[in-house]
Amino acid sequence: MTTNEITDIVETNESAETISNETVVKAESTELIHPADKQKPVKSEKPKIDVQPVLQKLFELYPHLFGSSFLPLKLGTYQDLMAAHPEDFKKDSLKAALGFHARSTRYLQCVADGNKRHDLQGNAVEDVSPEHVYLALLELFRRRVISNAKARTKLNLRPIFRKQLIAAFVASGLSRQDYQLRVQNADAEATALLEEALAEHDAKQAKQTALKRAFEGSGKKTAEFAEMYGLDLADVEKMLQK
Repeated sequence: MTTNEITDIVETNESAETISNETVVKAESTELIHPADKQKPVKSEKPKIDVQPVLQKLFELYPHLFGSSFLPLKLGTYQDLMAAHPEDFKKDSLKAALGFHARSTRYLQCVADGNKRHDLQGNAVEDVSPEHVYLALLELFRRRVISNAKARTKLNLRPIFRKQLIAAFVASGLSRQDYQLRVQNADAEATALLEEALAEHDAKQAKQTALKRAFEGSGKKTAEFAEMYGLDLADVEKMLQK
């Protein structure tokens, strides 16, 4: 990893702190630290510790986790690193570096994508919780909204975000009620966005159910049914398979 690549990660994290001090930042960065090693809550202000040497060392030791592609880290990674490399890392600088890493857009994206958490050897060891996936998606959405505003673009990001939320909800395997309980927070705008996504999902499910019932009662073949209702054959086949 070059100095420019490390600097880019750090600058991304620093800009993220001006965007928000939201739960996702604290949730992901502090959960990498074992509860026994947690002290005071992480403040949103910029750490005075130079994290670049630590990021460079992490890349050298674990390029599969801290290299060009990121993977979600298992909970307690901080403790694992301190146990494996007591001579290479100091507690405060490692905590700061992991915090910067976990706040980066690239790391949040790998969490939002639903990848499993990995240990230092690169083994997938546990799922990322539905609430962490949701919070990562929410933070990425907020950053993109602000980025678009600065660039003065008129791209409507809400439909894209709703699609991502629906995918995360379906992947969680939870009921609507259980999912809402897991991801609920005090942010009214975030709650409204989630309600929009779940309502869109419910409407789509209702449409699929109605389509299946109509097809089953029609006695028609798939192609005939699609033509009769003026529907695209591929769309009908896809919906009937669900």
